[in-house]
Formats: sequence, C-alpha cells, structure tokens
Amino acid sequence: MSESLLRLEGVTCAYDGAPVLVGVDVDIAGSEFLGIVGPSGSGKTTLLRAMLGTVEPVAGRMWRRPGLRMGYVPQVETVNWSFPVTVAEAVLMSRTTGRRLPWPSAAEKAEVASVLDRLGIGGLGTRHIRELSGGQQQRVFLARALLRRPQLLLLDEPTSGVDVRTRHDILHLLADLNLAGLAVVLTTHDLNGIAAHLPQLVGLNTEVTGRGTPREVLTPDVLERTFGAPMEVLDHDGMLIVVDPAELVTRTVARATISVTSSRGEAS
Repeated sequence: MSESLLRLEGVTCAYDGAPVLVGVDVDIAGSEFLGIVGPSGSGKTTLLRAMLGTVEPVAGRMWRRPGLRMGYVPQVETVNWSFPVTVAEAVLMSRTTGRRLPWPSAAEKAEVASVLDRLGIGGLGTRHIRELSGGQQQRVFLARALLRRPQLLLLDEPTSGVDVRTRHDILHLLADLNLAGLAVVLTTHDLNGIAAHLPQLVGLNTEVTGRGTPREVLTPDVLERTFGAPMEVLDHDGMLIVVDPAELVTRTVARATISVTSSRGEAS
C-alpha cells in the first residue's frame, strides 16, 4: 500500500437499505488521473463521498494513507450562487481549520490571490459569485479545493453544463495539476468530450464494470454493461468516438442523402 493514497476493497454502500455501490474495488495511486464513468444514478457521487468519508460503507474495507489531504469540487448545480459573497471570500471559506482570527490575514489573502491567478481568474476576486460564467464558477470551487493543499482532488461532473471551450480548458487545467503532482479523480458521463482523453477510467453501474485505459474501457461490451444499452465505438485517426447505433444509422443516412443530393447537382 506504500504507493497508494486510498484503497476501497469490496465496498458496498446503501441508502435506506437499498444498495448504491456493491463490492467496489478501487485503488488510487499518488500519480493518478482517473475518470469514473457511468449513467446518472450509477453511484458515481456516492463513490466520491465514500472516498471522502462522508458516506460510510455497510460492507467492505476502506484504507486511506495517514494524514491524506483531500479536496472536493461538487457539482455546480448544487451550489446557491445567490449567497452574498465575493469570489475571494468564497474561496477563503474553505479554510475552516487552523485560523486564529475571524478575518483573513495578509498571508491568507495573498494565498487566495495566488490560487486565483494560477487558475486564470485572478481579476475576479472582488466580484460577486452570481456574476460568474459556468466555467468561472467551476474554477472558484476548484480554487476552494486547492486552498486546502490537497494530495488528492475529487471532482463531481466538473464539466457539466459548460461549453466545449470551457470543457477543454478545465480538462487541460486538471492535466497540468496532475503533472505538478496532484492525484485527480473525476466523475463524468461525457464519454467523447472527457473520458476518451483521460489516462485511466473506471466504468461504474453500482458495480465496477471495467478498469483500464480508454481503449480497455470504452468497448462495446463494457459500455453496454455500464450504460445498459448497446453502443458502437469508432476509431477516428486514433481518437475513440462512442455513438449509439441509432445515432450511427442517422449519421449514415445523412451522409448518403448529402452524397446523393451532391451527385444530382453535379449531373444537372
């Protein structure tokens, strides 16, 4: 276990007696950049909460490296963005222990400013959180997590509700943090935009359905066990693209229609 930060062995979690996770085995290494993929209701959020220790397993074993520092970024949809605080104040509120005064010290203000600069939102410290875009909101909660100086960062659907450009920026930011030595675990149901670009994946639907690289997890067999429906996987210049059969048929028909229309136009 010396190289692990956290390990779940046969973990089962339940709410009101109904199992949400069953017999889950997951090992998080210090250099991990891992995506947990699955449909809504598959237990992804519960798995993160079990890692954090806010949900206690009813069976199995959980091990964490002694003194492990963890940061958590919730889904932005769960946050009250009308709460009357500025960006800097919202970030500073994550520092709940070790403070001797009710107001921030100069050192704490400097640390908040440094974290905001690192995430590219250094000029937004005095802005109210309700005035932020979706991508900026996500970075605020990422800053809150980083202020705790974590060794392991857990993120619940970090790209939900953001545009393609913001999704791309967040993914690259997390990759940079990982290269700097931070272990990252995130949940996502976005197979093509996020999961296909991560080094390691875990498929989850109450039970673990697969673990490995995207090429090992994004397969028709594992995807059907994970999402409960048949899916096709295409290889486009080395990039995996997951589509459902109905979408594949629609695309094929559309291409054929365009081709026929083009041919008729040339003939005329």
